[in-house]
Amino acid sequence: MAEEEEQQKRKKHKHKEKDQQKGPKNKPAADQPHFKSSADVKGLRFGGQFVVKSFTVRQAAPLELRQLLDLPPPCVGQCQALSLPSTLTYVPTNFTILAHHAWHTLTLGLGTAKSKAIIFVFDSESTKAAAGRLWPRVIPLGDVNRKLIRGLAGCEMSRFKFRKGCLTFYVYAARRHGAAGFSCADDLRTILEAVVALKDFLDHTAVLALPSHRSITLPVDQVAVTH
Repeated sequence: MAEEEEQQKRKKHKHKEKDQQKGPKNKPAADQPHFKSSADVKGLRFGGQFVVKSFTVRQAAPLELRQLLDLPPPCVGQCQALSLPSTLTYVPTNFTILAHHAWHTLTLGLGTAKSKAIIFVFDSESTKAAAGRLWPRVIPLGDVNRKLIRGLAGCEMSRFKFRKGCLTFYVYAARRHGAAGFSCADDLRTILEAVVALKDFLDHTAVLALPSHRSITLPVDQVAVTH
């Protein structure tokens, strides 16, 4: 009996060690992302929905990103990291949201109703500022791979993809080629953990709604329409 109890204790100990090594299933590896050349990293995927490539996305203001991710607003004079200064985000335009509805209806439900949001996290504010000056404010989704992702010459990127109902998030960490580590890992971790914690969007028009709601079916005075 004593030997059997000892064997059971050893098995439990081994299982515990394996669980500790695996860590939480849904926790993204923000501390050690896998970087590839910008020419080799995976881009946006469209499947057979070629018409979606003509739908546009626009650069979002920092507060819009925080609203979309349901993050609290940064406190004035406190933690600077809360403002996510190294990020540049593209979200669907109003035209895209309406076009998705029309396309889904015209195809009798065969056309995708999923929109895309693209979040770039750079290794420094200066790199982000340089990209922001060169990148267009509004761009078709079909040009994102060629002009934004492949256009970051001399950079390495790590890609994360999350499906949240009718909104798919693409998160790209970008650093200079050959750089060691990722200096803005805190921003990356904050964004990845926020996206993982989001509930599924019931319809993609929720981009126009307050982040605590998952549908556009709200009273008018509760809806913050983007411009």
